[in-house]
Formats: sequence, structure tokens, C-alpha cells
Amino acid sequence: MRRSPLLPIFLVVLVDVLGFTIVYPLLSFFAEHFTATPLVATTLLSVSELCSLFSTTLISRLSDQFGRRRLLLISQAGTCAGFVVLGFSEALWMVFLGRILDGITAGNLSIAQAYISDHTKPENRAKAFGIIGIAFGIGFFFGPAMAGWLSKYGLHVPFLVAACLSVGSMVCSYTLLEPGVPPVEAGAAAAAAPTAPGGKRPAVFALSTYVEYFQRPGVGSLYLQFFLFAFSFSAFMSGFALFAERRLAWTSREVGYMFAYSGFLGIILQGGILGRLVKKVGEPPLAVAGFVAAAISYTLLGFTTTLTLLIVAATISSFGNGVLRPVITSEITQGVGDRKSVV
Repeated sequence: MRRSPLLPIFLVVLVDVLGFTIVYPLLSFFAEHFTATPLVATTLLSVSELCSLFSTTLISRLSDQFGRRRLLLISQAGTCAGFVVLGFSEALWMVFLGRILDGITAGNLSIAQAYISDHTKPENRAKAFGIIGIAFGIGFFFGPAMAGWLSKYGLHVPFLVAACLSVGSMVCSYTLLEPGVPPVEAGAAAAAAPTAPGGKRPAVFALSTYVEYFQRPGVGSLYLQFFLFAFSFSAFMSGFALFAERRLAWTSREVGYMFAYSGFLGIILQGGILGRLVKKVGEPPLAVAGFVAAAISYTLLGFTTTLTLLIVAATISSFGNGVLRPVITSEITQGVGDRKSVV
């Protein structure tokens, strides 16, 4: 009997997210340490994502051919190298180099999602993707709190701890995940199109393939929804530390604790409530509720001048963003079909 993929993926993602969330609250403060302007500080996040725009697709395609575990290890090694460079940075250009190294080997989450798709049935994927959400919640709970605590020993220390966690994540990937190429479904269809359930990724510039998927009924709107979710969430994450520093005179310690609070709420939501909500109201209505909650929370955040209002905004945001990623991802994997997913 094949073992469930959820526990190993949970551990892999958890350790990855812990490393990531230790770093995230400190990046803006770390850049300011090297006299970076707010624009340059937030660009640190943009440059990493720009690199990952191309690398994630390439690494995901290679994982179809050479196996999820092998490419996940390569991606994690790049993340580890990026953290090491950050930890030993003595100039702003080294900070950017660390982020670029992480970006050009990005693909951890994408491969983890593909691994889940390979090993779960469509009707179980919303719950399965919720496992990634739980890992994110736990990571966002402990990681930022660790960042705030570790920063008192020097801003470079959390980055080195994150590098050590990345090594731990690589150990989890190597020892817990099944090696080899993704499994295919049995039958004539599989023989005709030997692609894993997680889906074969198109080339980076395969525009005709992307157009074809966007033209499928219902699928194009799902991709647009995921883009809007990711865009708004990344804008919030990249600017929150600087916002809190200027509006509330917070340091990295308070920012870390606020992220930890959001992570705690994420654990509660995706640890059991999400699955019940999906069964009760369905995925599309839940996605609408998530977007409404996110919009309300970001609006409240713009008017925040007190800790009380900030906590209210963070609570609503945790619900909105907590349901959007697993629900939309599940809808996309089912909308494009098991054998042709490009997520």
C-alpha cells in the first residue's frame, strides 16, 4: 500500500516556510541597514519574484522529467545558498545577490503542489492543499517570532538560522519523499499521454499553450483570480514592515509578532475549519468570501493608526488569504484536468 504523501510534504513545506518566514519580516529592515530607500527595500522582494517567474516554470518542467524530489532538492539548495549570502552580506549588492540566488532556483511550493496532485484524487485536493496551508500557518506562527527574537543577536543571525533550516528541509525531502519520476494513471489514456497527474508544464515562452488554457471555459477566470490574490498578498507582505515602522514606530520584533498572530489564525482555519467550509458552501462561494475578506482587511489597514484596528484587519486578512490559496489551487487543478495541468 502506498503511503500518504501528506505527512512528508507537510514536513518539507513546514521547514521551508520556517526558513522563509524568519527572513521575510527582516528584509526591509536589513536593507535599511545598508541605507536603502523604501523603494529599493521593497525591490528586494520584486527581484526575487522576477527571477522565479522564469525559474519556477523551468524547474517544474524538469521535475516532470526527472522527478519531483530531485528538483525539489535543487530548489532547496538554491534557497539555502541565498540565505547564506544574506547572512554574510556586507553591502547592499550582496543582499540582492542572496535574493536572486533564491529566485533563480524557486519552485519549492510549485513542486510540492504537483507532488500532492500526483498522489491524491481530485475530490481530496482542496483538503490536501490545505495541508500546505497548515504548514504555512505554523511557519508564519513560529518563523516571524523567531526572527524577532534572533534579531537581538544581530540582523545577520536569523538568515544563518534560516540556512540551517533549509538544510533540514533538504534532509526531509531526501529521506521522506518518493524518488523517481511522477506516477501516471494506468490505462490507454496514460499510454497515449504519459504525463503525471500533477501536470506537464509548458515552456516559459509557450504562449500558445497559455492562451489555450486561458480560453478554456472557467479556467481563465481561475488563473485571473489566483493572479489577483497573489498580487495583492505580495504587495501587502512587501510593504507591511515599512508601513508598521512609519505608522506605528514598530521594529522587526513587533512586525514578527504580528505575522506570528496571523500564522496562528491560519493554523486554526486550515487545521479543520476549511475542510468543513468547503463541504458546506462549496469552493466558488468560499473563494468569493475570501476575496471580500481580503479587500475589507486591506482597506482597514490603510486607515490603521492603532494596534486594535491593526489586529482586526489582520484577523480578517488571515481568513481571506487563508482560504484563497488552497481553494483556488484546487479549482484550477480540477478545471484543467488531471493530465494537463499547468499549475
